[in-house]
Amino acid sequence: MTDHQDGASAPRPDQPPAPKQPSSTPVLRDALKYGLFLAGGIAIVGMVLGGIFAGWVGVTSALIGTLIAAVFLGITALSILIANRFIGSDLFVGLFFGIVLGGWIVKFVLFIVLAIVLKDQPWINPVVLFLSLIAGVIGSLVVDMIVVLRSRIPYVSDATLPGDKR
Repeated sequence: MTDHQDGASAPRPDQPPAPKQPSSTPVLRDALKYGLFLAGGIAIVGMVLGGIFAGWVGVTSALIGTLIAAVFLGITALSILIANRFIGSDLFVGLFFGIVLGGWIVKFVLFIVLAIVLKDQPWINPVVLFLSLIAGVIGSLVVDMIVVLRSRIPYVSDATLPGDKR
């Protein structure tokens, strides 16, 4: 059965409607995409400056610091995007918070492990590592802010009114 106006198939009455994608999904995808571009730029600038001021140790430190920032900030957005896939489930709220909290726990454990492993390594320049990590975090926050400000999401985008069908 097709709709005569646009040729698209009409929804069948025996199938439940597909769950609507949350309005945060495109925003999070954009934040991830632009954040990766920014991390690449920070890595290049950090490696050049680290190479000038600290040699190859500075290059590796800048790359590792930027990679840590990109991975840590990507885990949160990815966990929310993964959790949003369960929007039609009756257990959505529990799954959502479980997945996001699990991502935070992974980040916490990973941070502790990296801090212990990278401490006092001869191939790490702590100043370059710290500066590239801070540049990645601040840059990611700026990207997130710009993406959210440019997204045109109404205040009640995901609301369902009493007469609406799900």
